[in-house]
Amino acid sequence: MVSLKDISQKCGVSIATVSKALNNQMDISDETKKMVRRVADEMGYYPNASARALRTRHSNTIGVLFVDEARSGLTHDFFSNVLDAFKVTAEEKGYDILFINRKIGNRATTYLEHCRYRGVDGVVMACINFQDEEIRELVMSEIPVVTIDYTFEGKMAVVSDNVQGMRDLTNYVYQMGHRKIAYIHGTDSSVTRSRMGSFYRTLEELGVSVPDEYVKNGAYRDTVSAAERTKELLELKNRPTCIIYPDDFAAMGGMGMIRSMGLRIPEDVSVAGYDGILLAKAMMPELTTLSQDTEKIGSTAAEKLISMIERPKTTIPVRTVIPGHVLEGQSVRKIG
Repeated sequence: MVSLKDISQKCGVSIATVSKALNNQMDISDETKKMVRRVADEMGYYPNASARALRTRHSNTIGVLFVDEARSGLTHDFFSNVLDAFKVTAEEKGYDILFINRKIGNRATTYLEHCRYRGVDGVVMACINFQDEEIRELVMSEIPVVTIDYTFEGKMAVVSDNVQGMRDLTNYVYQMGHRKIAYIHGTDSSVTRSRMGSFYRTLEELGVSVPDEYVKNGAYRDTVSAAERTKELLELKNRPTCIIYPDDFAAMGGMGMIRSMGLRIPEDVSVAGYDGILLAKAMMPELTTLSQDTEKIGSTAAEKLISMIERPKTTIPVRTVIPGHVLEGQSVRKIG
């Protein structure tokens, strides 16, 4: 491994000068900096991460907390895309990613203890139980944190515009002529409450009543519960003409049930999803859905967190809202 001493001997300068050049200090000339850096590159020098962390008090490592109820991990279409965009932006800015859990080896630990043990500079949280006491302990600690799709008062958050997103999707279904619109929502969360409130309010403003039996409790990314709730809706005497699902993955389960009952999509029953995952475009018919801007959500979360890490005194904790848009597929039929 190439050391500072090796570079100093090659350049004919002191080790202190090499260190200052590599750390871009101002008390040496630009010419010397360029020369030292060129030689360091030619020799294949890489700074030791542990030594750098001791010197700068930064590990250039960001922790990721991501545990959804279904334990789907990185197969979770929406959040895997968000985290991929987060990772790309963080790496461009010189940070590595480390997943945080409740274990260090075989020893049980808290999320906060794990973060301190690994020396992460900050943490991004997505798709977890934000009511968990250990989560709140970490959020209220000294470690910079940004949450995705959840807001703690006075803390940094990046959220998808679930209120406007559901409004746009419901309006689209309405404009296609539907008045009997059902909604299978996900498990209780701030996201679910925002979408459900927007669904009811939008239809109220449009003068459309929503029978209680048209709104069903489902679960995110659960094809089985989506299929069961769909069957219940289709067995109603006055069944809906369109069903909105909590996400595109759940919509697959609903579409399967519709076909198993001998009905056609969208001729007999229209379907709309939420998220805009790649798989939605491969469905037959192509799914109409609300596309969330996962790339923007992920990259913005990375930029906000790194700003908190590098400029803690001047970065103001804010809630950043990222809009989405309706993807018009062929799963919602035009009526009238």
